[in-house]
Amino acid sequence: MFERFTKDARAVVMGAVEHAEGAGTGSVDAEHLLLALLEREGSRASFALAALGLAERGDAVREALGEARRRAGLSQADAEALAGLGIDVSEIVARVEEVHGVGAMSGDRKDKGWWSGRRSFGRGAKEILEKALRIAVARRDRHIGDEHILLALTVRPGVPGEVLADHGVTYESVVRVLYGGGEAKAG
Repeated sequence: MFERFTKDARAVVMGAVEHAEGAGTGSVDAEHLLLALLEREGSRASFALAALGLAERGDAVREALGEARRRAGLSQADAEALAGLGIDVSEIVARVEEVHGVGAMSGDRKDKGWWSGRRSFGRGAKEILEKALRIAVARRDRHIGDEHILLALTVRPGVPGEVLADHGVTYESVVRVLYGGGEAKAG
């Protein structure tokens, strides 16, 4: 599948690996792909993100992803559903962090060594890359670009998709920017 990735898409995957390594996490996940997309310049996905106003709100996106990581990866929708059952996720996080330190629920394993020099891809990242392939095939594109990764992030349930939607980046808005529909179009 990776032979069909464009230079920009490969750069996103490599950037995601770097984010996972920097965070000391055990695997590359969907949030790492989003963080890598936020750093891209001069690509179709970066054009779409800039056109949708996310370029100047990148810090807010990073902060929202960090807060979700502190909640053990629970999305805001998950936290609200648990609140409906009388479970206060923020209280649980506060108590755990009081005893074990800030970020204790994030799953970061900075003290663990690696038996190989490569990061594995978590289920979320694998699903995003597979969905990117399906989107490219459905659009009859002969390549998988970073724009397909962005589109896949917008449709997969979970924290990255929720954070993007909270900032006005949805599948429909990205398609409109990238492929037309009365507004700017990426070339």
